[in-house]
Amino acid sequence: MSSVTQAQVQSTLSTLIDQNTGKDFVASRAVRQLQIEGNEVRVEIELSYPGRSQFAPIQRQVETALRALPGVGSVKVSVSSKVVAHAVQRGVKLIPNIKNIIAVASGKGGVGKSTTAVNLALALAAEGASVGMLDADIYGPSQPTMLGIQGRPESPDGKMLEPMEGHGLQAISIGFLIDADTPMVWRGPMVTQALEQLLKDTHWRALDYLIIDLPPGTGDIQLTLAQKVPVTGAVIVTTPQDIALIDARKGFKMFEKVGIPILGVVENMSTHICSKCGHEEHIFGSGGAQRMASDYGVELLGSLPLDVAIREQADSGKPTVVADPDGQVAAIYKSIARRCAVKIAESQKDLSGKFPNIVVQNT
Repeated sequence: MSSVTQAQVQSTLSTLIDQNTGKDFVASRAVRQLQIEGNEVRVEIELSYPGRSQFAPIQRQVETALRALPGVGSVKVSVSSKVVAHAVQRGVKLIPNIKNIIAVASGKGGVGKSTTAVNLALALAAEGASVGMLDADIYGPSQPTMLGIQGRPESPDGKMLEPMEGHGLQAISIGFLIDADTPMVWRGPMVTQALEQLLKDTHWRALDYLIIDLPPGTGDIQLTLAQKVPVTGAVIVTTPQDIALIDARKGFKMFEKVGIPILGVVENMSTHICSKCGHEEHIFGSGGAQRMASDYGVELLGSLPLDVAIREQADSGKPTVVADPDGQVAAIYKSIARRCAVKIAESQKDLSGKFPNIVVQNT
């Protein structure tokens, strides 16, 4: 029996499509190692996005295809992920220990932005990434409640804050530093300074992604974010309602002007299914987010139902991805998270560390 050739194996791998990227494993450069010894084939697949839940299906997909090749005896396939830093807006340096920053924004309040942000962070962590959460909503911090974290952060050296931890996330929020019933009666400059300090004076530990939960609107914090924070991409959260979409479009324009890529749109409260009779109704309209995404040439990352469980779980300190990890809604959040990670992986990588410092001297 003749043994299989490397060209045959590569040809087969080039026909196998990764459902998350829409590309084959050869074109996406996911094949890291290929070894053939006699009739034994060993393949290492390395995904450029966190996809722990995808490892087993991809492994089965590759093994099945390679076993069908003539001359193949045994097949060993290993699948892993590696997340790298990607480019940000011009003139802004990356922050040490943070590879990628995702801003979650909305044009107006009440559309479920913070709930989306925390479930997005938890979904990325569930897929194997190291994830942090920065609650940038200085006036109305909600992440301490949603993550079920109490207490205050420590500062062993008196300079840097140690992030709090909840459900495997590193987290920081102004809510950890003030009493729950204390109003933040601050003007814009104080708020933006607080955001910078929370971001840069926190001892983040080797993050693949930092999710920033922005306050609603397009004000001082958003402008500071665009000018001083290295943002890899932004996610816009809206509902199908016309009023919400009008404000969401302003968010689009803002990110476009400052050169921050928009990863896509998440539509909350897309449809309501009655818990008593099962009747489905589009309370806030239908198709609005899809139309807006099409107008701006971005992707509708996913649509979430108006479900009382999502609210109850977030209020209890155990958001949906943690409370019901195998449920239908958690699956939507995980799908959104993978799409965000894939879109970041397909963007330009940060190569600033690859170039030496050039010093010009008069001799």
